[in-house]
Amino acid sequence: MSYGSLETGDDNAPLAEINMVPLIDVMLVLLVIFLVTAPMLTHAVKLELPRAASSPQISKPDSVQLSIDASNAVYWNGQVVDAAALHARLAAAAIQQPQPELHIRAQRTTPYEKVAQLMSDAARAGVTRIGFVTDPARP
Repeated sequence: MSYGSLETGDDNAPLAEINMVPLIDVMLVLLVIFLVTAPMLTHAVKLELPRAASSPQISKPDSVQLSIDASNAVYWNGQVVDAAALHARLAAAAIQQPQPELHIRAQRTTPYEKVAQLMSDAARAGVTRIGFVTDPARP
């Protein structure tokens, strides 16, 4: 800020001029900083990075269609299975790599307890990829 001069006179009004000296000082300091740091930015360090080649896994996991109807009959890919065969097939599916997806489809009149028991049996056998198949609502 600019203050008036120390001389006493009739006009004691402050000067309306901008003092440019501090602004020029700051600009010169910034110029020196940029002149010093600019050559450092052009130097590069050469690195030999390892190269790796990989291909994406194209194979999709199989899916198993597991259906249950209102009479509690369980179907494994369209074939009726009993409880012992179901447990054996679930255990065999759990050790496959990649593990197949288990798609559960139930009729509308099937009690939820039976569907939950089927899901529990699959989880107990070690099958981790379980999904539901639904039919869209018909108008």
